[in-house]
Amino acid sequence: MAETTGATRTTSMRWLGMISGTSLDAVDAVVIEFTPRGDGSGVLEARVVGGRSTPYPPDLRARLVTALPPGPCTAHELTQLDTLVGQHFAAVAAAVIDELGPVDAVSSHGQTTYHWVEDGHALGTMQIGQPAWIAERLGVPVVSDLRARDVAAQGHGAPLVPLLDVLALAGANDGNATSEVVAALNLGGISNMTRVEPAPNTEGDPGREPSITAYDIGPANALVDAVVTDRGLTPEGYDVGGAIAATGTVDDDLLERLLADPYYDLPAPKSTGKEYFHLGLVRAAVGNRELSDADLIATLTRLTAEVVGRELLRTNVTRVLASGGGCDNPVLMRALVEAAPGVQVTTTADLGIPTDLKEAFAFALMGWATWHGLPGNVPAATGAVGPRVLGSITPGATPLRLPEPLLSLPRALVVIP
Repeated sequence: MAETTGATRTTSMRWLGMISGTSLDAVDAVVIEFTPRGDGSGVLEARVVGGRSTPYPPDLRARLVTALPPGPCTAHELTQLDTLVGQHFAAVAAAVIDELGPVDAVSSHGQTTYHWVEDGHALGTMQIGQPAWIAERLGVPVVSDLRARDVAAQGHGAPLVPLLDVLALAGANDGNATSEVVAALNLGGISNMTRVEPAPNTEGDPGREPSITAYDIGPANALVDAVVTDRGLTPEGYDVGGAIAATGTVDDDLLERLLADPYYDLPAPKSTGKEYFHLGLVRAAVGNRELSDADLIATLTRLTAEVVGRELLRTNVTRVLASGGGCDNPVLMRALVEAAPGVQVTTTADLGIPTDLKEAFAFALMGWATWHGLPGNVPAATGAVGPRVLGSITPGATPLRLPEPLLSLPRALVVIP
């Protein structure tokens, strides 16, 4: 285990960040080497060592899909899934380490099974994937259960990726102010964004902090995946490369019906998940309409683009950096450009952050923050009453030896090629 002592610690730590998102397509894992600059600049350097996405075994994915809302799930099934997901995460972690070398610690998000929201307030959240299996197999500490503390502090427990977004956007500008309203957009099962608006640089008050907002916008791939899985349209359980959507025609009447969902008009902070945007919502909207599979997938794909595009325009975003599985769908990305005229649409690859591993990168960063006694939430994003150190730590093969806490978060994060 790397030791970190002293007021300005520059020791590198290799963190393995892991997550399976709401799309349930794979476990994303990435190894990041974090090194605080020792020059007092407050910059945290990050080097992407490597990573991979490993699909769930088909039978395990099928059980997860069945157990998620609105389907019922017994304590018996949930206990088995918690173990099986934990074992799968452990196997993925071991394979990554075999390929890329040892790590100092792991940060595991696990698999969200339920996000409990009532009357606009998050009351609880559950991520399964027992971390003890990872700690036992690798022999290193595991930081997990990263959302619950924010919920306990009256936050939504989501989105948590803004910690990375804010630091990486600051790093992209070398810590300097910018006049752009920039957003980091994640297109996983659910779409969410972090919006950073520069403060007016007025004479006599040059150092004001930018305004940060972040929240779940609505569905990204969730509804498309639900239909593809329900109808058995692809073995993968999602529209690979947008191939199905590309052959369909958007049903404008159905699109308008779907766009009328009241969630989109709720004020931020807000969060959602597959307990809300699921197959039942699609079936209710379709009703007795006769639609082909391709037309329905095309309409749901356009829904994501329209919902996100309208939100970008409403909030005056000038540049957006996208990440997540949706970036691999050219039909969705073209529709997003059309839905947000005047907005520059790029990806987080411009910042050195792989689009398919950004969330795993973010949870590696959260684990590093927890290890150093630093908050991992952004209260302006989650609605929590204040910053909180997130997660629980499962010891590895040796007793825990935490470093002295750092005094403050880094000012910026720079990805080193």
